[in-house]
Amino acid sequence: MNGRRRRPLLAAVDPLLEPGERVEVTTIVNLRSVTVRRTAAFAAASAVLSGGAAAVIPAPVPMYPAMTDRRIFVFRANPTFARPEEHLMTIPRAGLVRSEIKERVLNSSFVVSSADSEQGLRIIFPLVGRKERNEVAAALPLAA
Repeated sequence: MNGRRRRPLLAAVDPLLEPGERVEVTTIVNLRSVTVRRTAAFAAASAVLSGGAAAVIPAPVPMYPAMTDRRIFVFRANPTFARPEEHLMTIPRAGLVRSEIKERVLNSSFVVSSADSEQGLRIIFPLVGRKERNEVAAALPLAA
């Protein structure tokens, strides 16, 4: 994550930190993907409705996770201005595990979940986020 994005994120996280807590990793990710089928359906429907004048494609909203030694903070990213827009959730790191990393051509992902829960949060990293992905993956134990 470049400095232009990192500085505002750290400023947003700073008031939420407990004494002695430190930020380990910041990155930009997607928390859900947009399938090729959904993209094609939106493009076709918008082209038909506009008489071919425009085609709209869905895009996932980028998110800024900031992982500390105790918690993970997730902020909605403003796609126009490189800054966090809204604090969405805080997840305690204790007891979190991750799935195997799924490599794709344009991105990679893994699912973060609690060891005693069936639900998880799928985190999708862009190609340029491989270094941060590896740091997050190294900090979370692999699910058994």
